[in-house]
Amino acid sequence: MKTVVIIGGGASGMMAALSAAEDPENRIILLERQQRVGKKLLATGNGRCNLTNVGAAPENYHGEQPGFAVPALESFPPEKVLDFFRRLGLLTVTEYGGRVYPLSNSANSVVDILRFALERDNIEVRTSCPAREIYKNGEGFNIKTDEGTISADFLIVACGGAAGAKLGGVTDGYELLKMLGHKRTALRPSLVQLVTDPTYPRSLKGVRAQAALRLTAGSETLAESRGELQFTETGLSGPAAFDISRAASFCGEGGVVHIDLLPDYGEAEIVQLLADKEATLPKLGTEELLTGVIHNRLGKMLMKFAQISPNRKLCDLTETELHAVSSACKNFEIKLHGVEGFDSAQVTAGGIKTTGVNPQTMESWFVPHLFICGEVLDIDADCGGYNLQWAWASGYTAGRLGK
Repeated sequence: MKTVVIIGGGASGMMAALSAAEDPENRIILLERQQRVGKKLLATGNGRCNLTNVGAAPENYHGEQPGFAVPALESFPPEKVLDFFRRLGLLTVTEYGGRVYPLSNSANSVVDILRFALERDNIEVRTSCPAREIYKNGEGFNIKTDEGTISADFLIVACGGAAGAKLGGVTDGYELLKMLGHKRTALRPSLVQLVTDPTYPRSLKGVRAQAALRLTAGSETLAESRGELQFTETGLSGPAAFDISRAASFCGEGGVVHIDLLPDYGEAEIVQLLADKEATLPKLGTEELLTGVIHNRLGKMLMKFAQISPNRKLCDLTETELHAVSSACKNFEIKLHGVEGFDSAQVTAGGIKTTGVNPQTMESWFVPHLFICGEVLDIDADCGGYNLQWAWASGYTAGRLGK
């Protein structure tokens, strides 16, 4: 009988435990610092739990060595994740963009299903039990906790990252792995709200739009995205904003977001649309030019951005002015001050350097029997279920213990 200790009761830790339990010769102990397992999992997908994405591909993953994620993703792809949960009794639904959710629309269903599986496999779950220190003990390990020292033949570190501190995000994993000789990269918040400069129009708070975003610094394009954009009191949120937040986080101040509010239309098409409206409703006020095209508050802001006075009639607009409005719709610029902090972030960009880990097994290259998985590693992904796919895949691979 081999003792396997897993530090971290999040998505990757629970999956690692269940994977290790496939070998009946393993005695498994799962340590979780929170009062319950899966606390961060409950908040994913706005409480719905975006389990995975059926279109997950290498280009959705980031880090100093993004290719590190490929072997695990190929070994335990989305279809295997869905089959795993289906066998546990969880029904799912695939929505826009390949996002997969439980049919119940509740993250509680996912956590409950995993908890039932942990109980089924006689996995010893110790909650409110943080690992304080790790020491090598021959070929195994001693893990110091507040309840005493636990000896392990195999150790899996799945502590998660620094993001979402209120939900259990910690830096414990980085410190524990440092004790064993592993190094980490710089850490930045990702999948997080963008913070705008003081000139940002606060009147747009609550407005939502389907848009294409481009983040620039000087003449360089740093990131691009497309999807739902939400204007908040202090900046930009929603999937489209989250997908460029990683680059914005590393960029800091000085970034500019270029927003295309009509990505399915070319500028010439928009000009023709506006000209037709001008001809059909010539006496309408200019502040109503974009009514029916985009949200009214956003339309009024774009007219101001295009320097069109609201005290005129549509029939007074020149072709040059129609082009200016079209250009504003296609390239509405907002200056950034950075991003919100780790408390608000969904995921951590950066982590334990993947150069020290075998991508085929998740085993440390220089500490035998030590496995590392999930967000604690320097792998993060786009918004849309890709990060949980990494958690499941890397956790399953780590739980195989090198087999």
